[in-house]
Amino acid sequence: MAKKVSSSGTPDKSQATASPKLGWLGGLRYGQSVSLTFFKRNAWLLMCILVALVALMGLRYKTKTKMQEIRRLERELVRAESSKLQEKAAYMSLIRESEMQRLVDERHLGLTFQDQPPYTLQYED
Repeated sequence: MAKKVSSSGTPDKSQATASPKLGWLGGLRYGQSVSLTFFKRNAWLLMCILVALVALMGLRYKTKTKMQEIRRLERELVRAESSKLQEKAAYMSLIRESEMQRLVDERHLGLTFQDQPPYTLQYED
C-alpha cells in the first residue's frame, strides 16, 4: 500500500495513523491497561484495599449486631420499669392498708377489711 506524500516530500499525517489512540480509560475498557505486570507492581496496594474493605464490612456487621442488642435491651428496660411501677403501686397500697388497719385497731373501732366487694341488692316492686 502506498502512502500519500505531500508536495514537500513528507508523508500525509491523516494516513500515518491507521488506528486511533484509545487513551488510558479506553485501554482499561478493553483490558489492555490491566495486565499481569500491573498486578505485580501494585499487589501491596491491592491487598491493603482488600483488607480495608473486609475490615469495613466486619465493622458494619458488628455495628448492626450491637444496635440490635441495644434495641433489645431498651425494650427489656421499658418492661422492667413498668413492672417496677406496678410493684411499687402494690407496695404503697399495702402500706396504706396496714397503716389504716393499725389506726383502726388503735382506736378500737371494730372495723375490718372486706375480702369481697360490696353487693348490690335489687328488690322487686
